[in-house]
Amino acid sequence: MTSATLAHRVILAWGWPRRLIAFAAGAVGALAMPPVDALPALAVALTVAVWLIDGAAGSERDGRLASIRAAAGAGWWFGFGYFVAGLWWLGAAFLVEADQFAWALPLGVVALPAGLALFTAFGFALARLLWQRNALRIVALAVGLSASEWLRGHLFSGFPWNSFGMALGDINVLAQSASYVGLYGLSFLAIVVAGSFATLGTGATARARWTAPALALVGLATIAIFGLWRVPREPVADVAGVKLRLMQPNVPQDAKFRPENRERIMSHYLALSDRATSPLSTGVGDITHLIWPESAFPFLLARDPPALAQIAALLPPGTTLITGAARAGEPLPGEVNARYFNAIHVVGDDGTILATYDKVHLVPFGEYLPFAGLLRKWGLRQFVHVPVGFEAGAKAQPLNIRGLPPAAPLICYEAIFPAQVVTRGARAGFLLNLTNDAWFGLTPGPYQHLAQAKLRAVEEGLPLVRVANTGISAVVDPYGRTLASLPLGTDGVLDAALPRSIEPTFYAQIGDLTFFVALGFCFVVLLVSQRLAPLR
Repeated sequence: MTSATLAHRVILAWGWPRRLIAFAAGAVGALAMPPVDALPALAVALTVAVWLIDGAAGSERDGRLASIRAAAGAGWWFGFGYFVAGLWWLGAAFLVEADQFAWALPLGVVALPAGLALFTAFGFALARLLWQRNALRIVALAVGLSASEWLRGHLFSGFPWNSFGMALGDINVLAQSASYVGLYGLSFLAIVVAGSFATLGTGATARARWTAPALALVGLATIAIFGLWRVPREPVADVAGVKLRLMQPNVPQDAKFRPENRERIMSHYLALSDRATSPLSTGVGDITHLIWPESAFPFLLARDPPALAQIAALLPPGTTLITGAARAGEPLPGEVNARYFNAIHVVGDDGTILATYDKVHLVPFGEYLPFAGLLRKWGLRQFVHVPVGFEAGAKAQPLNIRGLPPAAPLICYEAIFPAQVVTRGARAGFLLNLTNDAWFGLTPGPYQHLAQAKLRAVEEGLPLVRVANTGISAVVDPYGRTLASLPLGTDGVLDAALPRSIEPTFYAQIGDLTFFVALGFCFVVLLVSQRLAPLR
């Protein structure tokens, strides 16, 4: 079957065949995300997306609004397939405590993708509004979908997971452009490159068929050449006098928050932290900073003097522990219940808590329950074992740790939000990401989470230190190169130096401004082009 014949069949498809084609195309597109990283899959998906929007022209006889509705319908089915295939692993979290949450499994693997697909529907509709008969329609698709991706990353607390730009963002040589344009700029570029192959099936002449794909490949090669030029051959210099030890305990999620496991978990942490890593190693005596993952304890560390005493006994003089932990705060005036925070504690060698950071961007339904007053009446609660859920910290701010540059603390999924990981005006020296991906087992989820955290390092020009309960723990340089890591699903310790930061990137200085300027420019060009050559 020729590409022209295939394009013709997709364009003319209607009813359920059209919906199934859109769903399947979206599902194929998800293969471009980590850990598969099959970039050609996105080209297949977005080529079909262009043809589906072409097919919405059949509704023009009923009015332009009908055409836009038809495009939005195809976009919803495309997004539904994309998010079901890309986020199916979220269902694992509902099976950690299956007796309580298994009934809600469809909410995670069906209802959430259905909701996220509304953004894709909007993107297709906006693209159709700006549609052209020539190759400029590829730009219309990029404007519509990248705008919808930005909205998905910001509305309703935001969820930019698996944005189309991650098809480039997990390939280091292609990810370097994020230092200028960020994740959403990468999404725009990825959509233009991948969607350009649609003209192979719709061009009237050889030139019309091949010009856009050829330009797309040249553009992709240019992005790669820029990446090769930007990343130095030599390693980044290390911060003097710093030796980190990352401890990955690999504690199963269903055991992690059970109080009866307190002694076993604490003993495991202490023994693993002091493990020798070479014949000459003296365990924790070799290091300056020991780092444990998010929510490390089934108890409140700050209110447990015996645990703090055990930590003090472990740490040699001058060594500091950085650990995740739940924290209880004082009740608000007029209330009797304590407030709980998902926190990072910095603990000195005498067991004293020297500094604390409270997580600001919480996970809906995981760490707190939106519309709690209503949903609790229906018997719903958040996943974490906190009576009324966690509360958000007051504000993001650098965490000062003795012997280290100021850290930008990121607990779990705080690392997925571009332009929000560093406090503006108070540049940190590195990104510190403590997380617990044990909820998701040995699935693509932890790989996708790591890839997004690494892209933040590229965007900001800051090294990343990531410590995860079950993995993947890693030290990443400011160019996004993984210097050392521990594999998913294992316990162990990783000793590493801390790379230095580089000069603030263009993106670190202006954020998404470049993306907005490009989006606005393309929007105007498309509107003017429509005026000059109206779509028939």
